[in-house]
Amino acid sequence: MYQYTASNPLYYMIEFMRLQASPSRIALTAMQQILESSFNPMNHTPYARTVRATMDIMERITRQYPKPEFGIKETSVDGIHYEIEQVTCAAKTFCNLIHFKKQKIKKILPKLLIVAPMAGHHATLLRGTVEALLPYCDVYITDWIDAAQIPLSHGSFNMDDYIDYVIEFLQALGPDIHVMGVCQPTVPVLAAVSIISEDKDKTPPRSMVLIGGPIDARKNPTAVNVFATEHNIDWFQKMLITTVPANYPGFGRKVYPGFLQLAGFISMNWKRHLSSHIDIFKHLMIEDDEAADKQKEFYDEYLSVMDLPAEFYIQTIQEVFHQFSLATGHLVSRGRKVHPSSIKDVALLGIEGEHDDISGLGQTKAALDLCINIPNKKKQYHLQRDVGHYGVFSGSKFRSQVVPVIVEFIEKWGK
Repeated sequence: MYQYTASNPLYYMIEFMRLQASPSRIALTAMQQILESSFNPMNHTPYARTVRATMDIMERITRQYPKPEFGIKETSVDGIHYEIEQVTCAAKTFCNLIHFKKQKIKKILPKLLIVAPMAGHHATLLRGTVEALLPYCDVYITDWIDAAQIPLSHGSFNMDDYIDYVIEFLQALGPDIHVMGVCQPTVPVLAAVSIISEDKDKTPPRSMVLIGGPIDARKNPTAVNVFATEHNIDWFQKMLITTVPANYPGFGRKVYPGFLQLAGFISMNWKRHLSSHIDIFKHLMIEDDEAADKQKEFYDEYLSVMDLPAEFYIQTIQEVFHQFSLATGHLVSRGRKVHPSSIKDVALLGIEGEHDDISGLGQTKAALDLCINIPNKKKQYHLQRDVGHYGVFSGSKFRSQVVPVIVEFIEKWGK
């Protein structure tokens, strides 16, 4: 268990600033409603459009974005439309297991567990991933819960707990289950499958798909990797770990707060985000609401973040980015040595993006070398050209080029 020697007051400062901004936000909202009213004779004047666009941007900048909904209502399988019911089939303290259940479908589709990242954004960031795979798979996803919403009395959560959750979900959904880890969870997914494979009382999944994750962060280190290695654990504890304030259910819990993670995300591509908000302003000015709404929808998702349990974040930094424990054969979870060489009967697909600036080329592919006892015929690697980190699991190239690879792979090894 990690000990924290300092209490970072940043969270309290942020909450104070939000409180101070509340009257201004109320005024902004009221002004927007007045300017947008059809009874306002100035509604469509250049002056009103300029003020309205300015108010809209200011309101969005000061907003605290709530967790989005998946909002997936239907899908099509073999040309037949089916309604989707979102079912919580397991409720854990730090995670809900969500099933996107197709109503009245008779065709049996391969079961796929998507393990979403616990890395700042909500699992809804993978909405496009889920939608693209629903026509071909019976999809489940891990929906991680904001640590600020979990009372301190409910205990802690670290990477060992994460691995335990994955093992539990795989066993509950098995034996004919396929698992996909996207980004950060590629490490705990590979660890979980390794442990299952070594346990004679457990049944491993049919196949494992690992997408854009730091299996071996030593390979082609990105700015994210360099940042992690340039600072010791004590620095991360003192500078990035803070305490949840009293106005949240998780009061007193140590976390890596979402707003700090968001600041890091934006700083990596701040020019692009600035340009996008200028574009939103321009669209509002010419009353192109459709174009503005499309960009707003993206940022409603992107700017919605969650706090991570401090234990999980610090252990991940130490094991994945400092010690490279899984890649070097030194990862231990609950006293269990993690041996990827124990995996023999699980087909493995590694997928990377050519321009991934978060998990460098080769970091995910390293899994194929670690799993030395998986026959070569059951190993596959796909490099997706012309995409960055997010493009390898969402967007047009994901739908048109990556999804067919995943579907063919799962169908090949699903029997």
